[in-house]
Amino acid sequence: MPDPAMPTFDPNTIDATTARAERSGALQAIHTEQQSIEQAGFHFVVRWVSTLASKDLSHLAAATRADPRTNPFLPPEPDLTIGAIGTDHIAILNKFPVIPRHLLIVTRAFEDQIAPLTPRDFDALAQLMNRLGGLGFYNGGVEAGASQRHKHLQWIPEEGANASLAAFADALPEALARFDTATHPALPWQHCFVRLRGRDDDAASMTGAVLARAFSLARDTLGILGEQRPGVPYNLLVNRDWLLLLPRSQAQHQGIPVNALGFAGSLFVRQPEQIATVEQIGPLQLLAAVACARSLP
Repeated sequence: MPDPAMPTFDPNTIDATTARAERSGALQAIHTEQQSIEQAGFHFVVRWVSTLASKDLSHLAAATRADPRTNPFLPPEPDLTIGAIGTDHIAILNKFPVIPRHLLIVTRAFEDQIAPLTPRDFDALAQLMNRLGGLGFYNGGVEAGASQRHKHLQWIPEEGANASLAAFADALPEALARFDTATHPALPWQHCFVRLRGRDDDAASMTGAVLARAFSLARDTLGILGEQRPGVPYNLLVNRDWLLLLPRSQAQHQGIPVNALGFAGSLFVRQPEQIATVEQIGPLQLLAAVACARSLP
């Protein structure tokens, strides 16, 4: 049952909540170094983000406690909490953000991160994205970049140098109708794009049912998360125009971790010197190494 004391999600309070969380120390400050890399016509931004090191230290401390199953989302820190989205989810600030205004959409009761996404998960994501646009994403399992077992979707603004599906979707056909599927001819890993909005569809017409149908189409196209390949780790990314689904094979390559945002042109490293490692490997080769291979035409 919903908690009557929990305020309803209001996007206008994100900045005020951020300021309050920074004052209290609940929100970790972000310090970054970054470099742009162009490869084969694709644009990537590689960032060292200070919060990732803080996150690692927090996980190490949790592992040394008497109960290593400590769950930071039950309950979430009050200073990070923005409000309820529907009856089953809460929007909170990511304590270890990779960019400003980085939100988590967390189930109010414990569900495992590898549990199937539900209609209410999609409803919560659609409600937030109808208000804010941006980029929603999900790391389905440890091998896909998940760092917490408690089910949580994530959201960032899709603006400026932030991760964006435009990194790969700009080369897809423009004339597709809603729910048409597509693959990018130059990407050497298994993936499926689903069009969420045709030319005549309203920008605010995203619903949980639309996202659930698009996810099902992508899942069936790839042949994953069904009877044949039920437990495949995967990344899901969504903006107002596209849904992208891809299976994963491993969480990192040569010490470089990759989550869903890598497949939207944004890579993150733990140490500044690893930026050079990404450049040496090549962003496309790094992504191919952690995804599942696909034969190019």
